[in-house]
Amino acid sequence: MLEKLEKIRQPEWQLEIRDITSREDWFNAYQYEIPVLCQKLATGEKILPRLSPRANAEQLARLLANNLT
Repeated sequence: MLEKLEKIRQPEWQLEIRDITSREDWFNAYQYEIPVLCQKLATGEKILPRLSPRANAEQLARLLANNLT
């Protein structure tokens, strides 16, 4: 997923990689859902719809275009 994100990355994007094992709440929430994409908002975080890890960069770009605020 990281390689695909790097291919389509926009200059204004700030990418943060989190290790879900570093926090129990993250692990409990996402242990079966990784990778997880979310957008930081002024009011918190918006979890984006799950995309198959097998999706290509074009599919990832569409998901982001349709879901980023």
